[in-house]
Amino acid sequence: MDYWKWGRTMSSDEFLFNYCSMRVCRRDGFCQGSTKEIPGEGKMVLFAALPAAGGSHPSALAAARRPTGASTAVGPHAAPRRGQIRPSSLPVGSSEKPFRGKGAGQQRGCPLRGGHRRRSEVRVPGGAGAGVRGGPCRGTPPHGAVEAGGDRGDPEGQPGSGSPPRTPGSSAFLSSHPAPSHRRARPQRQLSPREPGGKDADGSSEAHAKVWHLYNDHFRPTQRGKVSIALSSHWIKPQHMTEKNIKECQKSLDFVLGWFAKPVFIDGDYPESMRSNLSSLLPEFSEAEKKYIKGTADFFALSFGATLSFQLLDSHMKFQQLESISLRQLLYWISSEYNNPQIFIVENSWFVSGSTKRDDAKYIYYLKKFIMETLKAIRYDGINVFGYTVWSLLDGFEWHRGYSIRRGLFYVDFQSHDKKLMPKSSVLFYQKLIEKNGFPPLPENQPVEGIFPCGFAWGIVDNYIQVDTTPTQFLDSNVYVWDVHQTKKLIKVDGVFTSKRKRHCVDFAAIRLQISLLQEMHVTHFHFSLKWSLILPLGNLSLINHTLVHYYQCFASELLRVNITPVVALWQPMAENQELPVSLAKYGAWENAETVQAFVEYAKFCFTSLGDHVKFWITMNEPSVKNLTYTAGHNLLKAHAKAWHLYDKEFRRSQKGKISIALQADWVEPACPFSRNDQEVADRILEFDIGWLAEPIFGNGDYPQVMRAWLHRRNSVDLYNFHLPYFSEDEKKLIQGSFDFFALSHYTTTLVGWEKEDAVKYDHYLEVQMINDITWLHSPSRAAVVPWGLRKLLKWVKSKYGDVPVYVTANGIDDGRNMVHDKLRVYYIQNYINEALKAYTLDNVNLQGYFVYSFNDKTAPKYGLYSYVANRYEPKPSLKHYREIIDNNGFPGPETPELLCPEEIALCPECHFFQTRKSLLAFISFIFVAFIVTIFFITYYSKRVKRRYK
Repeated sequence: MDYWKWGRTMSSDEFLFNYCSMRVCRRDGFCQGSTKEIPGEGKMVLFAALPAAGGSHPSALAAARRPTGASTAVGPHAAPRRGQIRPSSLPVGSSEKPFRGKGAGQQRGCPLRGGHRRRSEVRVPGGAGAGVRGGPCRGTPPHGAVEAGGDRGDPEGQPGSGSPPRTPGSSAFLSSHPAPSHRRARPQRQLSPREPGGKDADGSSEAHAKVWHLYNDHFRPTQRGKVSIALSSHWIKPQHMTEKNIKECQKSLDFVLGWFAKPVFIDGDYPESMRSNLSSLLPEFSEAEKKYIKGTADFFALSFGATLSFQLLDSHMKFQQLESISLRQLLYWISSEYNNPQIFIVENSWFVSGSTKRDDAKYIYYLKKFIMETLKAIRYDGINVFGYTVWSLLDGFEWHRGYSIRRGLFYVDFQSHDKKLMPKSSVLFYQKLIEKNGFPPLPENQPVEGIFPCGFAWGIVDNYIQVDTTPTQFLDSNVYVWDVHQTKKLIKVDGVFTSKRKRHCVDFAAIRLQISLLQEMHVTHFHFSLKWSLILPLGNLSLINHTLVHYYQCFASELLRVNITPVVALWQPMAENQELPVSLAKYGAWENAETVQAFVEYAKFCFTSLGDHVKFWITMNEPSVKNLTYTAGHNLLKAHAKAWHLYDKEFRRSQKGKISIALQADWVEPACPFSRNDQEVADRILEFDIGWLAEPIFGNGDYPQVMRAWLHRRNSVDLYNFHLPYFSEDEKKLIQGSFDFFALSHYTTTLVGWEKEDAVKYDHYLEVQMINDITWLHSPSRAAVVPWGLRKLLKWVKSKYGDVPVYVTANGIDDGRNMVHDKLRVYYIQNYINEALKAYTLDNVNLQGYFVYSFNDKTAPKYGLYSYVANRYEPKPSLKHYREIIDNNGFPGPETPELLCPEEIALCPECHFFQTRKSLLAFISFIFVAFIVTIFFITYYSKRVKRRYK
């Protein structure tokens, strides 16, 4: 990594300077090299001209290296050496002293037919051949054309055109006049692999070999440089992991990249797959030619993404397989296939929409992905990559796409007169990346050691507990006769009944199983939701499901018996009828104001029935703002506030519990960290997603001002009619402060931007573009794993709503069927809890609890810490990991001070047992007293009888 080269590819023959990179090139082709010293060697100056992978006339890429302080000078005022053409003066208005930076850059040449149409060129500063250019290539490759990225050259003087081939030293080859920068390549007809055209490729390979030998024999001893050929490639993956498909993938790479790479880097001949498929259409090399071509490259110069892309590679070249943008896999393949050569990535990037202006976040994340994959290839795969170059410096005309896409780091307004270059956000990103020489670990992202406070709530979540109210045989009052002779079955005796007994919690076998599973986790809290629609089917107290209520009572009491605190939500929206009673869902649900009063009555019934066992209440759990109208949200807030005040006035003193609302709160990050517009969008989304319901309760009693201002703007400009209701002063007082804690559910982080890039992920209502960072870890459902998002969210809650007690009441990730060892969830739990610890220890967030989602796969498929297969529960590795964190109360280290927690006055399970069985206790006490009295009288009278006989 000490000799890592950073570059930026030039996309036109105009005067171009590298904004945050390393070199400057003039329109006559002269380039100033880097000032970075390489110990023991000299300064490297790199030039590149790429054929398409499989292009019919590949050009050479030369890099001249000379010792620092050598007599040969490179610069606008350097004395020319023998045979050198002095560069012309710099363009008007430019600095005579070129910009200096790190690394090396390239200037693009002319296009090739059927490939990356570029001018064949070899430039050797400070030596014969400086400023040398050859004419364009006219041959046709045996596969589809790829994107043209250079200037269009003149057609004469090419092999096969009737003119003699040009060699270094001929006057035409030494011509230094560039083609006009606006003349771009035009798309050519694409040929199938079976069409002739290999002779030009044969000539191209020989031309490259001659140039290499020329440099090797005449210039290398004095200039100490390197020369190679730059090739474009794609990456292909099999549709199915079968031997046939894998061979087809190998064939695709052979036809695209191996066509030129194998003769140069292996044995001087074409790949065997091409020989067998093209037979006589592919020319033959003589043994002398093979030896002459073999080894004529000092490094492997690769272009990936900038030239071949999904739309430009001939479909025949895919061999019915799937293309991919995995640069790391391609680098590994090249290293394995071509004997671990030194690799210089001379062009790499992807494209974005032509409508994207200067905040090109999507381009940044493509760039980030490619550079990260390159770094992984170096560190983990041992690939010898020593340089990287971004394509391209500025926006330009992109072949058959025209101006519909952009690839540049500098924005160009094609409609303007002066075509001024303006740096995009990707320039700042690339600049900082070069300064840091990659992605060094950030201090704020490093794990910390420490523990959570005494009494910290460690919990698990289940949307709804499994309710099995099947009556036990002991509750059946019928009398049966066993037919032992014929049917061998029990036969009910009609008209004969026994007395019914009272139901007991031991009658529910399903409860015991769930309690035992929870005990294995070592959790202190269990969070689940009640089913309003089943408890009160008609939405009022006229019909009550007493069996279900008794089940909930038993479940809560059994939790308390094993020292697990039940955390109970009164209502959680689900897909069908929003989990409301049918009578309420039918008449408008939360749109109807009558639902508010119905919810208050339901809450009062639950407080009365379950309040002796439940001390931790949630009014509404994760109301989905994306599925709420403003009127529904308005009524929901009033229902919550009324339920809170009901508990506060009538039940808190006797039950000594606490109650609040739980909101879903995923973090929203600006896609472009350098963009003020993206930051404004992120702030707006946070207010609409979280602040909408949080601000009235935890803030000033009214909706966020950002929401009102935005809706007013949209209604006035776009003729929308989005009405955000107003609270009366009494309603504001009712809602404001109706909380005991801030409960939030957090799962992932989303990137947002203001520039419209992808219509599918663009929200016209809020004018926000959803963007995906393709370098992030993702679950099978494509949920991003971004642990630091939780810490940012907790800090945001504290800064906005003060030092309120906070509980993370749900945090989890899905898995897949083939997830090995549950590694993703283990990583997720470990890092999200560590970020929560940072929020508590470093940011002083009043965090009091953390709950993992979810309990098991039966109720929440793919999210559970228990798998459920064949009616059996099996713990996943993530459960054991979470249990270990709970047992340690965090992440204690060697220097972590021991936390001495006072003895908690836990609810005595035995005492609770006796409190709930007072009648039984009274009966037992009576029997015991009667027994003692009886024994006393028997003893007393027996003694009297003995005395009388004496």
